[in-house]
Amino acid sequence: MPGCAHCGRPLDIVGNQVGRRDTCPHCGEEVHSCRNCRHFDLSVAKECKEPFAEVPSDKDSANFCEFFQIGEGGLTAKESREQQLSAAEALFRKK
Repeated sequence: MPGCAHCGRPLDIVGNQVGRRDTCPHCGEEVHSCRNCRHFDLSVAKECKEPFAEVPSDKDSANFCEFFQIGEGGLTAKESREQQLSAAEALFRKK
């Protein structure tokens, strides 16, 4: 079952039926966003595995991407980003 990339709670979605203005019933964040898409990946260029997508700069807001497919969601994407930033900052800290 897909989960919200913002709050991590499960989303009751059948198939890939996500409207552009659908919101998470738990936190109110928009569901049709990059962070909730199965193509979202912090480790690739523009954070999107779909090579033909026009990737928006705001990954949290609803968008018109025609390649959107609901992903597993959860907090892994945000946690991973925070972990990467922490690791990068640690490289430049003076001891």
